[in-house]
Amino acid sequence: MDLVVEKENDIFQVILNQAVRVPGVRINRTEFLKTTLSKHFQEDIVNLAIKNNPAQAGITTKELDSIAKSCIGFETSKVTAISTAAGVPGKFGAVVAIPADLTQYFAHVTRILQKLIYLYGWKDIFNQDDGIDDETLSLLTIFIGTMFGVQAANTLIQKLAAQAAVRANKVIAAKPLTKGVVYPIVKRIAITISGKMNKKIFASGISKMIPIVGAVTSGGLTFVTFRPMAKRLKAHLETLPTADVNFYKNEINIDCEENIIDVSDIQESDFDISDN
Repeated sequence: MDLVVEKENDIFQVILNQAVRVPGVRINRTEFLKTTLSKHFQEDIVNLAIKNNPAQAGITTKELDSIAKSCIGFETSKVTAISTAAGVPGKFGAVVAIPADLTQYFAHVTRILQKLIYLYGWKDIFNQDDGIDDETLSLLTIFIGTMFGVQAANTLIQKLAAQAAVRANKVIAAKPLTKGVVYPIVKRIAITISGKMNKKIFASGISKMIPIVGAVTSGGLTFVTFRPMAKRLKAHLETLPTADVNFYKNEINIDCEENIIDVSDIQESDFDISDN
């Protein structure tokens, strides 16, 4: 697929759709939390973290800090190595190589995204079956928006986290993400991400035209963009009630209207496309 001919508001959606279908991109929440937390906590705490979430099991963000950083380091190393290899020009040419490179990049973005949100209190983002619905893609878009520094994405995640926390063990409904006033904002977030991607697409395309140096440039570019993005998401997730041990100590468990999310405070300036 030639990204050059894609409209800007379609680029990110095309890449994300391809990325979530890359083998190994999905993280099994139960297996991940069991394997990761068992190295640091007793079995009963790990089981409670899996059943509810780490914060409800009494695991603080401070205790999760080194675990999250380790996950970020692991995924950064993997995606950088792949990007460096993809940076070497091949017989297919620069234009064809860019989509494959970016698809792999966002596959790893999706992997680290899942690891971080599961550590900081979120339930499974994918359905149990093999299907990928619009609600899942919308939620992924919002989290990736935070990674790209889109303020509107931060605001939506804050609202969704508050909803998820007060509903305790209930799984939040994703329906609001594909209807009403929220869906257009999700689309705007996707467009903003596309705009922020322009610099990376251009740099990747140029690097593939320069043998050897191109490989170093591509891998280096991935390294300096992926880690800060993951750290940005981590920092935001740490501030949410879903990661707050003290929030759950109050034993709040109330029903809220799952199909209503107030987005009246989201402003035009929240969709800034500057490269930050």
